[in-house]
This record gives sequence, C-alpha cells and structure tokens, in this order.
Amino acid sequence: MASRKLEDQLERLRLLRSSPPDAAAISNIRKSLQDRSNLVIAEAAKTATEHRMLQLIPDMLSAYAGLFENPVKTDPKCWGKSAIVRALTALDYSESPPFLRGSTHVQMEPVWGGQEDAAGPLRSTCLLALPQCTDLRRSDVFRCLVDALTDPLDPVRLESIRTIEQMNGDEAMLLLRLKARIGDRRAAVTGRVFDAILNLEGEKGLAFVQQFLKSKDVETCDEAALAIGGWRHPKAVQVLIDTWRETINRSFSFTILRAISSSREESGLEFLLSLVREADDPQAAAALEALELHSGSGEIQSRINLAKDFRSRRGSV
Repeated sequence: MASRKLEDQLERLRLLRSSPPDAAAISNIRKSLQDRSNLVIAEAAKTATEHRMLQLIPDMLSAYAGLFENPVKTDPKCWGKSAIVRALTALDYSESPPFLRGSTHVQMEPVWGGQEDAAGPLRSTCLLALPQCTDLRRSDVFRCLVDALTDPLDPVRLESIRTIEQMNGDEAMLLLRLKARIGDRRAAVTGRVFDAILNLEGEKGLAFVQQFLKSKDVETCDEAALAIGGWRHPKAVQVLIDTWRETINRSFSFTILRAISSSREESGLEFLLSLVREADDPQAAAALEALELHSGSGEIQSRINLAKDFRSRRGSV
C-alpha cells in the first residue's frame, strides 16, 4: 500500500510538468520538497526545473541541506541531493556553497559484501556546476578540480577533466598535460585527458599527444591513437598513418586503423581503401574491419565495394 501511494505521488508530480505552473502547482511542489521520501523530493526538483520555478530555489536549498542529515537513511543513493543539484544548475543558480558541499561528499552505503560510496554522481554533478559560480575565483575552482583528479571513483575523475576543459585557459591546458604525464589507473580517464588536450590546444596538443603513441603501456598507446583519430583533422590522420607504417604490433596496428576510420577524414578513408585494394590479405582484412564503422553510409559502402572488386580483379584471395 505504501509503495502504491508513493507511485501515485510521483505520477502526480510528473503530470504537473504538462500543466500550467499555477499557484496550486507551486504549492504542491513546495510541499513535495519537504517530503520524507528522497524520490519525491527528486521528482519535485525535476518538475520545478521543467517550469523554471526560480521562486522554489530556497525550498530546494532547504531540502538539500536536510538530506545531508543522516544521509544514508534520508537520501539513499543520493538521488534527492543529485536531483536538486541538477535543478539548481539548470536554473543558473550561481552561489557556490551547495556545489562545494556536494563536491566532497562521501556516502558509504551497505552493499553485498561490504560498503560502497554512493555519492560519486553527486560529486560529479557538483563539479560541473562550479564554473558557473560567480562567488568563486578561478583559482578556487581549480583547487577543487585538482582534488577531484585523485577521486577514488572513475566517473568523478572523468567529470573533473570535463570541467577542466570547460574552464579553458592556460591553467587548464597545463593541468591536463600534467595529468597526462602522471597517468591514471584507468585508461579511459587518460583517453579523456587526451581528448581535452586536443580540443583545447589543437596542433600543439597533437604534437603532445602523439608522444604517447610510443608509450610502454599498451592501453595508453591505444587511447592516444583513438583520441587523435577522434580529433578529426587531416594532420592527425597523417600522424596515425605514419605511426601505422612504423608499428610491428599487430593489435596496436588495428587500433590505429580503427582510429583512422573514426576520423571520417577523406585522407584516412582513402588510405584504408588503398589497403583494401592493394595490401596483403591480413592488412586488407584489418582495413575492412576498421571500415565497418561506416556500415550506415551508402556512399562509403559503395567505395568499399569498388575497392574489393579492384582487389578481386587483381587476383587476390
């Protein structure tokens, strides 16, 4: 019965999103923000955001503060706090205290076999909101981001890198370069650093990231290649082609071909098609596999078929 009542409450809040934000709706949402259920609070925050109810920001701030009291009980999984932070961000709230508080919050909750931190999404969301805070100096934001770069949870470190990129400027570029040099225990995080450096620095970033194509760590090499391909620039493609010609590692060789394919640059596509037409069988097969990224393009598929026909006429198996 209690579960059914909760579902009805949530559904009423969802329906308010398609109704005019009249006085009754505002009163309903305000009351819901004081509810004991973090799910109701989260749904109320979403509805307030949908109608841009700026007048409810004080109510959301009050609810947010309350969810830090005995948080494992009042806000399991941090669903209420995270929803409120997203709402405040969407409503362009620019005062830092709620975001700073959430950016360092750790909430250990019981799971099978022990405990785990449920506040990762909250910390991530708060970090992304920091650049819009007008009461923070730029250096204050970077201090928070430096701390977040060592967060135990991968998604938080990823979002800290995204926020650093959003900050732009020399500080951001230098901090990202330092992080690239230090590395990360997760290759995907290092790859995101490479992406950010290329986006911010362009050709200077390319010269930096291509150094990691010769890293002793296989995963770092792969992430560097994929980031360079993802930059989608003719000079990046040429770097990848030159690296492919020099490499003797078969696995890395295929990663480079996939990166070239993902660039969607004409020079890269033509290079792969030339392998299909004229390279030895293993290289041609690898090029065809890399070109599968374009299976949805009728034009590229026609070019692939022409390359395969040319190869067939040359008598290759």
